Amino acid sequence: MTINAHFASPTLITLGDVDLEVFEAGRENRGNPIVLCHGWPEHAWSWRHQMPALAAAGYHVIVPNQRGYGNSSRPPAVEDYDIVHLTHDLAALLDHFGYDAATFAGHDWGANVVWSMALLHPGRVRRIINLALPYQLRTPVPWIEFMESVFGPDNYFVHFNRQPGVADAILDANTSRFLSNLFRKNVPAVPPEPGMMMINLATASAPSGDPVMSEEDLAVFISSFEPSGFTASINWYRNMDRNWRILADVDPIVRQPALMIYGTRDMIPPSETLAEFVPNVEVLSLDCGHWIQQEMPIETTRAMLDWLAVRQAA
Repeated sequence: MTINAHFASPTLITLGDVDLEVFEAGRENRGNPIVLCHGWPEHAWSWRHQMPALAAAGYHVIVPNQRGYGNSSRPPAVEDYDIVHLTHDLAALLDHFGYDAATFAGHDWGANVVWSMALLHPGRVRRIINLALPYQLRTPVPWIEFMESVFGPDNYFVHFNRQPGVADAILDANTSRFLSNLFRKNVPAVPPEPGMMMINLATASAPSGDPVMSEEDLAVFISSFEPSGFTASINWYRNMDRNWRILADVDPIVRQPALMIYGTRDMIPPSETLAEFVPNVEVLSLDCGHWIQQEMPIETTRAMLDWLAVRQAA
């Protein structure tokens, strides 16, 4: 599947020991970079609605498929996907383009990487726009142990770690069905089914709710994961406790100006302590589910541009 004409052809950029597949828009706006970071199980394509508008507003838009995704490298070791590697890739990407710092936007896992980028490479981050996933406090015990105690063994974060390879094989065998069932909106509120959510989605005979995207757009995601499988991307989850240890002695305060955008129908709840750890944050909620910038692309893009315009002028 080729990316359509509205999405510029990617460049495969070598950054040390990995290659990243990088899409760009607004190269003529060199000097005003914004880096957009996708979530799981996604692709740079998830930012397709925002790229042209940001370029038209004067930004050099840089959208990588992060390690483990698309045609970017998929190193074999689990620890190659820890937060040190993921944030180092973004710092190296800035180096490649000759930028000291950039505005960063992230959705879902991409938001986690952006929050961590502000902690581990604070001088490289000018402003932050994060969607869906608020700043995650470091729990008293390692994250997976904490999540298992609260949510049980069928929580997919826990399952990915405690039963390595099991979910991977099921998702790999049902790629099209899994992604079609996952990327939904207006999903009715019902009690959770027994079992592991992602496996349930991969094996469900019929989806719930409405599709987030067209069949053509969904085909970009499916064609990305069918040849590669899901293990490399799931390895991000398998570093949660490693990341917990890495961040033990890191200053936990994010000092950059930040915009946090929630979906009011998302399963991820808003953070009650966000302003304590991100003191320069503004919060906005949109009437949508988890796939914010794809469910409400016009509203998301407008929110980003309006906030950036004020911050640029400040």
